[in-house]
Amino acid sequence: MGDAWSVLERFYAAEADYIAAGGLGKGDYAQVAVHLDPDVVLHQAPGMPFTGTGSWRGHDGMERFLAVFSDTWTSMEFLAQDHVSNGDTVAVRSRVRFRSRATGREVEALIVQWITMRDGRIVEVRPIYWDPSAIAEACGW
Repeated sequence: MGDAWSVLERFYAAEADYIAAGGLGKGDYAQVAVHLDPDVVLHQAPGMPFTGTGSWRGHDGMERFLAVFSDTWTSMEFLAQDHVSNGDTVAVRSRVRFRSRATGREVEALIVQWITMRDGRIVEVRPIYWDPSAIAEACGW
C-alpha cells in the first residue's frame, strides 16, 4: 500500500469524498475502509459536535463515526498539511476548512493527529483540535 504518508494522503482524500457525498448510504465507505486496520480505533476529544462515545472501534465504529461527522459537515477541504513520521507513527498537522451542515458557516481548523499504522493501514488515531470552541460555534453549539 506504500509508505505511511502515501496511505494517509489516500485516506484523507477518500474521507473528504465520503463527507462531500453525504456520508452513510451516500458515500463509498469501502474507499475509506481499505486504509483502515480491522482493529482501528479513533479517540475523539470530549466536547466536540461529533465526539459521540469518545472512542470509535473497528470498521463498523469508523463508519458510525463518519456518519456522525457527515451529519456535522457538508464539506471538508484540506488547505495545508505537514507531517513527520518515524516508521509506523505519523504526526500530521492539517489546516482544514469545514462547512457546517446545521448553520452553513465555514470554519478553518488546525488539527494535529497522532496516527499509528500497522501493515500499511491505520490502526489508531488521536486528533487534537487547536480551537474546539470555533468548531462548536460554527456548528451552532
